[in-house]
Amino acid sequence: MRYITFRNKKDTISVQVEKKSVIVICLLSLFVILSVVVGTGLGNTMISPKEVIQTILGKGSGEYDFIIQTLRFPRVLVSLFVGAALGVSGVILQGIIRNPLASPDIIGITSGASVAAVAFITFLGGIVSIKFLPLAAITGAIIVSLLIYLLSWRSGVTPIRLVLIGIGISAVMGAGTTLMLVMSPFFSLGKAYIWLTGSVYSATWEDVYIIVPVVFIVVPLLLYLARSLNSQEFGDNVAVGLGVTVQRHRFLLLLFSVLLAGVAVSIAGAIGFVGLIAPHIARKLVGRPFGSLIIVSALIGSLLVFIADLIARTAFYPLDIPAGIFTAGVGAPFFLYLLFKNRNQF
Repeated sequence: MRYITFRNKKDTISVQVEKKSVIVICLLSLFVILSVVVGTGLGNTMISPKEVIQTILGKGSGEYDFIIQTLRFPRVLVSLFVGAALGVSGVILQGIIRNPLASPDIIGITSGASVAAVAFITFLGGIVSIKFLPLAAITGAIIVSLLIYLLSWRSGVTPIRLVLIGIGISAVMGAGTTLMLVMSPFFSLGKAYIWLTGSVYSATWEDVYIIVPVVFIVVPLLLYLARSLNSQEFGDNVAVGLGVTVQRHRFLLLLFSVLLAGVAVSIAGAIGFVGLIAPHIARKLVGRPFGSLIIVSALIGSLLVFIADLIARTAFYPLDIPAGIFTAGVGAPFFLYLLFKNRNQF
């Protein structure tokens, strides 16, 4: 049989998944688990996988407690969950807008977070605790996203208006960010540039406690709305004919996408192109059904950011290069490839 069906005892809930998707999800989940063990052990001080597992479980020798529990393990977890959040945000936006070029950094969500974060660093850096930077970034992402949504509204929101206005607002936010960088004091300029490039080098357990609950709460809600997203792929009229409340579901999907991207960017900075690349790789592996696509995009996004950060902190030691440099190095050519491939569709 090609499909596996999951039902509850009362047959009130039924989910059908392709066997291929189940195999891909299991393999990618295994890679993510291995990434935690191997990634935590790699660095200037090499630690065996056995010692890593024992230390994480609280049964280690104690020799590597600080390196693993304070420096590496939270950083690995943050990179994985930031990648997952960006990957899921990207696949939802591509589904809503029905455009393969859509992603949080393309249509303005990341730009909103960036302008708020740079404003915080420039004008409030010496006055307000830096711990409030994530809150500023999330607020900026939500405000700009609401602005894009309101400007796109005309008897409802259409995908083409959403993406065009998003690109325009993104350009305006980018100009505002550049202006503030020019005006920034020298001591805050470096912090702002590192944040804009994207890095998880200063990840702490506080960051883990912020992003993990958001991902584990929002992703199941998106899985619940996956059928609505599948219907919207055929156009608004068909979706309405199938009983989907398109505008309500579109608003909820956009809200959840913004929340995931905003939290990820608030913690790791403006890591670009993950939300663009991950859904395309996931689509190659499991096809177009959004139930499987959301989970696979999360796992692919996790591995992308993890690998970028692993290279950033090990390949150029003692320098710690921002992970965003490597995601941009892969993502920018990929974006140009998508433009060329879809040039006849625009």
